[in-house]
Amino acid sequence: MTETARAFWTVAPGSGEIREERLPKPGDGEVMVRTLHSAVSRGTESLVFEGRVPVSEYDRMRAPFQQGDFPAPVKYGYSAVGVVEQGPVGLTGKTVFCLHPHQDRFVVPVTAVAELPDGVPPQRAVLAANAETALNGVWDAGIGPGDRVAVLGAGVVGALVAWLSGRIPGTEVTLVDVQPARARLAEALGVAFAETGRATGDCDVVVHASGSEAGLVAALGLAGNQARVVEMSWYGELRPAVPLGEAFHSRRLSLVSSQVGQLPPQRLPRWDFRRRLKTALALLADPALDALVSGSTSFETIAEDLPGVLAGVGEVLCHRIDYAARR
Repeated sequence: MTETARAFWTVAPGSGEIREERLPKPGDGEVMVRTLHSAVSRGTESLVFEGRVPVSEYDRMRAPFQQGDFPAPVKYGYSAVGVVEQGPVGLTGKTVFCLHPHQDRFVVPVTAVAELPDGVPPQRAVLAANAETALNGVWDAGIGPGDRVAVLGAGVVGALVAWLSGRIPGTEVTLVDVQPARARLAEALGVAFAETGRATGDCDVVVHASGSEAGLVAALGLAGNQARVVEMSWYGELRPAVPLGEAFHSRRLSLVSSQVGQLPPQRLPRWDFRRRLKTALALLADPALDALVSGSTSFETIAEDLPGVLAGVGEVLCHRIDYAARR
């Protein structure tokens, strides 16, 4: 009997469907995983779903195990949690995380999966990809004990950066967002909150993760003398205007990019992507992070529900896709 799998494909800008495909039998050094949950990365996946990935970034934007090419049809996504159905002795039956598109079953090399640590439930483990991004951002920001930190943009990545920064002894961390309702999220994560335009400036480090030009302008305004501003947003084809006149030079500000696709240079001698992923998974043991999962959708209705999720209808943070057990 031929094994089959079902996966979500973007078939045209703003349109998707579930497609069935043949599933190869796992070979030596491979595992077959039955997916329990996956997560929608709103920032990146909205650009993919709407066909707004710049041509210049087609290669760099490819996700692990992606099929098809930009703009469409393409199978995309990178946050799946599932159970190993077939594989090496000792791994079968284990719950694992994998950077894989939205698909109910898949076969990948053993090296592509990471076992969930004790205390990290599958429903929360879908945050692992975002946690890696946030961890990289904190490294790039160089946040230290006692620093005054502002994080603009209370989406999943920004919230995780604020949460991680708040665990550094002595830091004063404020999560900044245009939505007053995000104050509840900040409280759950143990950091302060301020609406955009009301945050206190003179910060040692400012992290921008709102994905908007206005947010980046506000981030520069919150930076203290000779402070570092870390840009974690990705704008696709947009070209935000950055106010590099006025006091940018006199205050000797540093504007630094952060992107999860590369490790910070100072960590390359000792770290690799797998070590970073395992660290990100271990950090997810905190139940406070359940506040970042704002809702869920059945895989069966993903094509109908995804446009609204990506548009941010309602209080959308991390939106989880749930997969029913196959008979």
